[in-house]
Amino acid sequence: MTPAEIVAGTYRRIRERGDDGVWISLRREADVLRDLDGLDPALPLYGVPFAVKDNVDVAGLPTTAACPAFAYRPARSAPLVDRLVAAGALLVGKTNLDQFATGLSGTRTPYGACESPLVPGLISGGSSSGSAVAVAAGLVPFAIGTDTAGSGRVPAALTGTVGLKPSRGLVPTLGVVPACRSLDCPSVFARTVADATAVLRVIAGPHPGDPWSRTPTPRRPGGGPSARIGVPRTPEFFGDGAAAEAFTAVTERLAGLGHEIVPVDLTPFLAAGRLLYEGPWVAERLAGVGDFAARHARDLHPVTRRVLESGRAISGAEVFGGLHRLRELRSVTAPVWTRIDALAVPTVPTTFTLAEMAEDPVGRNTILGHYTTFANLLDLAAVAVPAGLTLAGRPHGVTFLAPAGSDDFLAALGADFLGEKDEMADKAEADPAPAGRTVPLAVVGAHRVGQPLHPHLVALGARFAAVARTAPCYRLYDLGDRPGLVREEGGSSVEVELHEISPAALGELLVTVPSPLGLGTVELSDGRRVQGFLCESYAVGSARDITGLGSWPAYLAAGRA
Repeated sequence: MTPAEIVAGTYRRIRERGDDGVWISLRREADVLRDLDGLDPALPLYGVPFAVKDNVDVAGLPTTAACPAFAYRPARSAPLVDRLVAAGALLVGKTNLDQFATGLSGTRTPYGACESPLVPGLISGGSSSGSAVAVAAGLVPFAIGTDTAGSGRVPAALTGTVGLKPSRGLVPTLGVVPACRSLDCPSVFARTVADATAVLRVIAGPHPGDPWSRTPTPRRPGGGPSARIGVPRTPEFFGDGAAAEAFTAVTERLAGLGHEIVPVDLTPFLAAGRLLYEGPWVAERLAGVGDFAARHARDLHPVTRRVLESGRAISGAEVFGGLHRLRELRSVTAPVWTRIDALAVPTVPTTFTLAEMAEDPVGRNTILGHYTTFANLLDLAAVAVPAGLTLAGRPHGVTFLAPAGSDDFLAALGADFLGEKDEMADKAEADPAPAGRTVPLAVVGAHRVGQPLHPHLVALGARFAAVARTAPCYRLYDLGDRPGLVREEGGSSVEVELHEISPAALGELLVTVPSPLGLGTVELSDGRRVQGFLCESYAVGSARDITGLGSWPAYLAAGRA
């Protein structure tokens, strides 16, 4: 199918479903088709439709966070949206959510609660309800959500989709309405782990001006194809016997795949999770939207208002007490990772219908987050994958968790569980970087993460590695649409990004670099010499010297003044 045919099919399916509570704002089909004009078919997400949760900014579209009175029209998109569009993906619209991303049910919204496509009357889960249903119903191949307390994993379990929650800070949160800013994390919904991972590769990487951006040290447990997988020693299913049986089957499947099953006491993990809604982090939720909530209390969903208002009673002493308690629990849980490579838990212990959720919206929300709320507090990455239906006909899912930096390892684990080995292998074979030897490439400007030419690096299989600095012998110049790095006496140290790329892909890149730029040897501040973008000195005679600002992103952030 051509991208235009795929877009037509997307809008046909949206029309056929009617008012399903998935969308808050939907772009016109003609506008999406217009986005195809001039797109390079070599881009990694060329012509792939997608949706974003409506707490993520998209230039020109309102951001409501599921609260109409809060709506505003941002002048620029969130960096993660810019990266997807630059990679050739086609934005269809913005999806429904639990108001201000506060909740795990998908029912705290004035735009109508989404049902799970798997079981009539079953909640979809939240807060990223619309994004999960958009993928589960086959409306778009992938969608962006957020996951602070489980909002990218709970809906995945209830809709039978993959919910990939990256390491916190791996994907920038600029342009995302905060829920708990220190814990917020954009997430990806897709039908397969391979697709979710392909999207993550595009949106991952630090962004200038985002104080929460970071690049966790990659963590790759050894031991070959098998892994030591921890499971709850005494799992809790809140009386759902069918879910208990389903998780027993999950454990047996993991053992059948050759993994070693290790019982783990989850008590300190669960204690950390309780801090999110029973501790001072509720005050951080209020910090994000507190001024608006105070002025527009009547415009809030009643349950959302109740949760936010509870944060006003929390004292500064309680905040520090919570931070100290979390530090203790981190020290208690840290040794567990010397005995296991990953933790496998039921994504949700049980499921609820819309009617059941309405009976006890706060209590049952807590139950839904039983196995999810501790992840970001304990700095864990996660991937939630479907595990079929229980004997009661309800969806069941399993989540794999491990310390930050384990994203690739967890993706491989989830893909293995779903039988996606061949698909992941095919994508790895098409991606020159991880398949064999790689070399570091120093990137100065337009190919950096978030910049216009970064998708070209992604298409060549390059992977972001780190931010570094050159030796103090370079100067940086503004060449118009990109910078020029020149080695000069009396120079200074300039910030660059390091990307790992295969030698073959580096050769492909070389022939695309226009004069006066080229690839050459760049000396780093630690003494290493790597390949990188350089500029011929003749071209900078009248160009503006911007070395003093330290980097191309810093120059752009300063408004090129």
